Amino acid sequence: MASSKAHQVWIDQCEAAQTIRARYGLDDAFSYLVGEKLLNFAEAASRHPEFARELPPFVAAVRRLFTLDEIETQLAHIESEQKEDDSNEALQEDDPFRESPAAKAERARRFDLVKELLTATVIGTS
Repeated sequence: MASSKAHQVWIDQCEAAQTIRARYGLDDAFSYLVGEKLLNFAEAASRHPEFARELPPFVAAVRRLFTLDEIETQLAHIESEQKEDDSNEALQEDDPFRESPAAKAERARRFDLVKELLTATVIGTS
């Protein structure tokens, strides 16, 4: 995938989030854009340089679409839901579709990275 295509992906996702917010509200828009698309983009960025180059401008666009208070509140909500899901999953040890500990740790690491990028007081590049 060319870098311009990776760029267009997040542009389209941000536009879709604006439509979702207008129709369904903040929770659904944030869940879509950050809880799904940005986290998936961050995963792709760990393996593909074209996504890695586009991650900073994608994060900057998300920071323009939502206030810091909205971001912090929504991230706390996602964390709370994830902890609840993890607790429920622990009760179902015999579930063959249960997430592996390694996958769970990787998901948590990606979430922490995205959280840090979205809530940092200063974003710079090196």
